[in-house]
Amino acid sequence: MSAQNISAKLARVIRSIPDFPKEGIIFRDITTLLLDAEGLRDTIDALVAPWVNEPIDLVAGIEARGFILGGALAHQIDAGFLPVRKKGKLPCETMQMEYELEYGTDIIEIHRDAVKPGQKVVVVDDLIATGGTAEAAVKLLQQAGAEVVAACFVIDLPELRGKDKITALGVPVRTLVEFDGH
Repeated sequence: MSAQNISAKLARVIRSIPDFPKEGIIFRDITTLLLDAEGLRDTIDALVAPWVNEPIDLVAGIEARGFILGGALAHQIDAGFLPVRKKGKLPCETMQMEYELEYGTDIIEIHRDAVKPGQKVVVVDDLIATGGTAEAAVKLLQQAGAEVVAACFVIDLPELRGKDKITALGVPVRTLVEFDGH
């Protein structure tokens, strides 16, 4: 399926919920995409296309929707799956990265032994907005010794310029559909 066709299809399948989680925000809900077997299959196929014949060691999925997409992506490219979790969710020794939120900070973690130096990793999540979480994930993986070869997202909110933060780290970004606003 062409990039234009997948973008148009996703724009129809993804539900937009106004004023959630607060007034003025339009929440882009991928649960409707996840319920659509064909749409989900097309999404995973489109996300995986650049790496089908590339040696990728790990797919790092950002909590929580990145777990769903990342697991499917890892399966398709015969890679391992690495969960990037919020602080306090992993049982063994961790590495962490703090990042800025609109009002405060948060922390993400990976297991300290999850990445071997030089492993090729693709980061995945459902949406890139301001890019803070994805930027922290890329930095954390690079700190662990990974070669982050790309970051991919179903949805981009280009007005918020999150992609710029990732490309500034030398990591190419792939998105499938763009929505105006935030």
